[in-house]
Order: sequence, then C-alpha cells, then structure tokens
Amino acid sequence: MQIDILSLFPEMFGALQSSLIGRAQENGILKIDVTNFRDFTTNKQHHVDDTPYGGGAGMLLQVQPIADALNDVTAKHGPSDRTIILDPGGRQFDHAYAVELAQCQHLTFICGHYEGFDQRVYDLATDQVSLGDYVVTGGELPAMVMIDALARQIPGVLGKQESAETDSFAQGLLEYPQYTRPADYQGQEVPFVLTNGNHPLIAEWRLKAAVWRTLQQRPDLLAKIDDPTIKKLVRQLNQRDDLSSFNDL
Repeated sequence: MQIDILSLFPEMFGALQSSLIGRAQENGILKIDVTNFRDFTTNKQHHVDDTPYGGGAGMLLQVQPIADALNDVTAKHGPSDRTIILDPGGRQFDHAYAVELAQCQHLTFICGHYEGFDQRVYDLATDQVSLGDYVVTGGELPAMVMIDALARQIPGVLGKQESAETDSFAQGLLEYPQYTRPADYQGQEVPFVLTNGNHPLIAEWRLKAAVWRTLQQRPDLLAKIDDPTIKKLVRQLNQRDDLSSFNDL
C-alpha cells in the first residue's frame, strides 16, 4: 500500500519508522511518503495561511499550496483511492473503517493546523475523519493513529494475522483477558480453564469473558450485535450476581 501524507511538520512522522509500521516498510508491504505542502506555496514569505474573509480568530490554511502538493503526489504515485482530511467534524474513526481503508492500494492524508482549512480544501478530499469529539493541535497525530490501526489489517504486517482477528472491536466485543507466567502472582491466579489444555473449553471461556468484559466496560457495543449466541450470553451473565472476576466465569 502507498500512503502519502501532506503536512507542515513531516518530522513528526519519524515515529512511523519504528515497530511494526517500520518493519512493514522495510518488507515492502507499506510505502509512506510525507510531503511538506509549504514547499508548494507561491508567495515570497512561504506562508501557507492567511486571515479569514469576514474576520474571525485564527488563520486558515490556503487551498493553493495543498492543491499543488496533492497534484504533485498524484503525478508521482497516481490517484489515491481515498484522500482523507483529519477534521473534528468528520466521520468518527473506528475498527470497521480501519478494515475498509486497509482494502485500498493508495491513501492520502491531509493534515491541517492552525484554525482550519479554507473550505475549498475539503473539495479535494473524499473523506473527513475524526478520532473523537475533541480537538487536537493538528492532523499529524490522528493520521498516525489511523495508519497504525489500518496497517494492522493488512496481511503480513502482523506476525500472526490471528492477532488482528482477535483484537478488541474485531468481533464487536472487547478482547478477552490474557495471562502469562507466573500462574499465581501474590495470590492473583490465572483462571484454571486456561491452564488445562482443553481448547474447546478455552474458546468457550474466552467468548464468555469477552462478553462479560464488554458488558462491564462498554455495554453500548452490545446493542450493535445481533448474534444470538452473544445475546444469550448477555442474558445469562446479567442474571448472575456472583461474578466478581474472570475466575468466576
């Protein structure tokens, strides 16, 4: 997958050279290029922003440098499947959206700064995306979060694709709890079912634990699930008053 990023602060994306995303680039699964759209400004001062018509606080990013930078990216790498503006008013990013974007061959992210964009910049994009109902300084951090999340869905990025398939939200539930050695740490014991080697029982416990964890922490997610098995588990768990830990499942 080719990923292009338009940003005034390309140095921030050095973090993408590390960990799984860095390894995916080394292995040729991802190619990430960052373009500083300040390089495409036509004024002598190299300004990319100006005051808004009609007055108001802050400065707006101009359309010309971004449009020209986008044209340059298209000339180098071809048209993008999706061109994404990071914007607090956009569609909220979630797991399903990450899976959707992971099917693309070429994505371009436009990262804003300052007060916002000239409205005509939005006409250059196919998607407006928000990480949530809050505002951050620029689009760089949200872009990195999105790239990390969608890259996990691309075959070969993770050591085991099963890791992505069992992530929280992959099945609409939070991920079941996991444990490693020691089996007993200061009286906190690993659930016995995980230590006995009975894989059908382990799978049953993990589903039940994922449902209970979701019920405790994100009950809103359960309202979106139409699976009869999960609905039955929710009813059963709601009727029990002896559950205080995962050991009780």
